[in-house]
Amino acid sequence: MKIRKRYHLKKKMLKDVEKKLGDYSTILKSDSKVELIETDTEDIILIDGTPMIMWIDGEPFPTIKGALELDIQSRYVVVDMGAVKFVIKGADIMSPGITDADPNIKEGDLVIIIEESHRKPLATGRSLISGPEMVKNREGKAIKTIHHIGDKLWDLTI
Repeated sequence: MKIRKRYHLKKKMLKDVEKKLGDYSTILKSDSKVELIETDTEDIILIDGTPMIMWIDGEPFPTIKGALELDIQSRYVVVDMGAVKFVIKGADIMSPGITDADPNIKEGDLVIIIEESHRKPLATGRSLISGPEMVKNREGKAIKTIHHIGDKLWDLTI
């Protein structure tokens, strides 16, 4: 990942990001140092030097490190322990491994994938089907993984 530019966010852009994050806007604290990094792949927002938010198709969404700081109540998908080893290697999420999902998820939504026992985030992705379908289906792909534990963004140090 090659960094092209790095600069502090202006208040107007920060308010726009906060609005777009919705339920996840609590990740932005008023006393934090917020910077934007433009890279050759996706733009990343650093909060106090840690990559907490990434831009996916023009939409801000928490990274896994950002999701670890949140109380995840929406746009979540829970996978069983058998799926964890595949998820942390970057595999797409298959319906049989899903035990629960936010019923408000629609096809195309960005989601946070969490494991069932400790409810810790493992990955983020884009849903291919709705939340209720993910739980009901017993075959097929449900989520295209975008970011997972151990990838370049997870290991990014500034």
